[in-house]
Amino acid sequence: MTASTSSSVDLRKLVIGAGLLAGPANVIMQLARPGVGHGVVESTVDSGKVTLHPIKRARTTLSYLAVATLGTDEERAAFRRGVNRSHAQVRSTESSPVPYSAFDVDLQLWVAACLYVGFQDVYRIFGAPVDDVTWERIYRESAVLGTTLQVPPDRWPADLASFQRYWNDAMDQVSIDDTVRAYLTDLIMLRHLPPPVRLALGRLSRFVTTGFLSGRFRDEMRLPWDERRQRRFDRLMSLVAVAVRLSPPVLREFPFNAYLVDLRWRIRTGRQLV
Repeated sequence: MTASTSSSVDLRKLVIGAGLLAGPANVIMQLARPGVGHGVVESTVDSGKVTLHPIKRARTTLSYLAVATLGTDEERAAFRRGVNRSHAQVRSTESSPVPYSAFDVDLQLWVAACLYVGFQDVYRIFGAPVDDVTWERIYRESAVLGTTLQVPPDRWPADLASFQRYWNDAMDQVSIDDTVRAYLTDLIMLRHLPPPVRLALGRLSRFVTTGFLSGRFRDEMRLPWDERRQRRFDRLMSLVAVAVRLSPPVLREFPFNAYLVDLRWRIRTGRQLV
C-alpha cells in the first residue's frame, strides 16, 4: 500500500492523543445537528452503540480517525466499505421527529466539519505554532475526514475562508432537543461506564467537555460556564500541553497509531473493521 499524498506529514501534525480529552465535546457538536443526533439516539445498530458496547464504539471511532489522518487511500476505502454496511441500517422512520439517513451527504459533511474544527482546536492548544500557508495545506488534506465517509471531494469547502462561511451557515441548523440532550448528558457524565469509573471521573469529564465547547453548544446543552471555570480549564490544558510537547512522536500520536496497526491487522486477516 502507498501513502495517498506526499504531504501527509502536515495532516499528521493534527494527530495528538491528548485530543481524546476533546472527544466528548466533538460528539456533542456532531449530534447538535438534529438529523445526526436522532440518527444516533434512534439507531437500531446495537453493535455500534456506546451505551451497550463502549469499548467497541471507541475502537471504531478511533480507527476511523486514525485511518483518515494516517492511513492510505486503500485503507480508507476498506474502512469506508465497512462503515457503509453499518450506515445502511440507519435511517429515520415515521415516528422520528426529524428525517435523516446515514448516507445524507449534508449530515456527513457536518460530521466531518465538526471533526476538523475539533482537530484544529486541539492543535492550537497542544501543538506547535504553524503559519497560515501550512494551515491551508492541512485544511485541504483534512478533506479525508469526509471522504473516508461518503462525502464527495468537491463538497469539502475549497479553502479556509470557504469553510468558515460554510460553518457560519451550518450553525443556523444547530439545535439540541430534550431527547438528544439527555443522551449526551449521560455520555459526558460517563453513565455508560461502570459505577467506580463514573463516580470518580464523571464530574471531571463534564468540566473538560464543557471547556472544549464554544458558547453556542454550551447553551444548547445548558451547561454552565464562567470566567473562573475558564481559568481552571486553561491552567489544566497548559499542563497537558507541556507534556504533549515534550513527548516523542510515537507517544504524541498514541493511541491513534496503535489503532491504525490494529486496523491494518484486521484488513490483512479479513476481520470485521466496523
